[in-house]
Amino acid sequence: MGITVTESEFSGEIGRFLDAALRSPVTILGPGAYRRAVVVSPAFFDRAVSALEDLENIQKAQAARDEHGYISHDRLKAELGID
Repeated sequence: MGITVTESEFSGEIGRFLDAALRSPVTILGPGAYRRAVVVSPAFFDRAVSALEDLENIQKAQAARDEHGYISHDRLKAELGID
């Protein structure tokens, strides 16, 4: 999935690869062919952060249920900082 380039390729054509990242992730390889960075579109990044936040909230809700057996909807919203 996406494009894989070396650091020198990326630095030589940064504009091209930044444009490509709007469509699909661009993996930048460092020396020894290890993944040094992955460039993604702002929309992809926002979706990923949102999914991680959702997962964290789900885990907090599960922990609260496990700890208290029952938690009211209002208390859960207050603990999660949801209005």
